[in-house]
Amino acid sequence: MITKRALLFLTMAFAIASCNINKDLMFKTPIGYDYDVPPEVIDLEYKIQPFDLLNFRLYSNDGFLLIDLTSGSGAVGGGQQNQMMMRNMQNIIRYRVEVTGDVKLPTIGLTKLAGMTVRDAEFYLEDLYSEYYVRPYAMLEITNNRVIVMPGSGGDARVITLTNNNMTVTEALAQAGGVAKRGNASKIKLIRNSPEGRKVYLINLAKIDGVADGDIIVQANDIIYVEPVPQYVAEALRDVTPLVGLLTTFLVLINIVR
Repeated sequence: MITKRALLFLTMAFAIASCNINKDLMFKTPIGYDYDVPPEVIDLEYKIQPFDLLNFRLYSNDGFLLIDLTSGSGAVGGGQQNQMMMRNMQNIIRYRVEVTGDVKLPTIGLTKLAGMTVRDAEFYLEDLYSEYYVRPYAMLEITNNRVIVMPGSGGDARVITLTNNNMTVTEALAQAGGVAKRGNASKIKLIRNSPEGRKVYLINLAKIDGVADGDIIVQANDIIYVEPVPQYVAEALRDVTPLVGLLTTFLVLINIVR
C-alpha cells in the first residue's frame, strides 16, 4: 500500500516539476516559423531616432580653435584660452531627442533631427548656425546606441554600446563572452525593429557555412538571442529532488513507527 502511494507521489511530483521545466526560454517561435531573410544590402548609416541622446559641440571658423587646441599651438596668451576650451570640452551637455523628433538646442531652439544621419544633421546644424556664427563647425555624437546580447545562459545578458557603425553579430557575441555553454550556436535569433515592423533573422554559427551570417552588421537596439539547449532531465531532477527527499524521510519515519 505504501509502495503504491509512494509511486503515486513520485508521479505527481514529476508532473508538477514538468510544468516548470525550461521556463527561462525566451522569444520562442513555433515549429515551421517563417524567419525573415537578411537584406543583401544594409544601410550602415544610423538615422537619429526619438529618445536618442546627443553630444553636441559647435565651433566657429570651421573648427580652427579645435585644431589649434589639439595641436598645442596658438597665439600669445593662447594657453589660457586652451585651458578654458579643454574645460568646455569635458563639460559636454547631452541633448535628448523628443518623441516628436525635435531637439532643443541653444540659440536655435527646437530643431527636428529625427530621420537624419549624423553627418546630415551636422551639415544641417552648420547651416542653421551660420546665421549667428562665422563658418560654424558642428560635431554630433549619439551616445546611447546599444544592442542587447543574451548568449544562452541565464544571468549572462549584456548591453553593449555600439562604438562604430560596422560591428557584426560575431563581434557583438565576442564582446558578450561568446556563446554560453548551454547556448545553441545553431539557433541564434537576431531581432530588429524596422519601418516595416519587427524582423527576426535566424543565424546558424554551428557550421562554417554560417560565418557569412555572423558578418551581418548589427544596428542600434538589436537583440541577439542565443537560444539555450533545453535541459529536460536535469531541470526535472532539480525540481523533484526536494520532493523525493521529503518522501524518503516520510517513509523512514513510518518504518520506525512500525
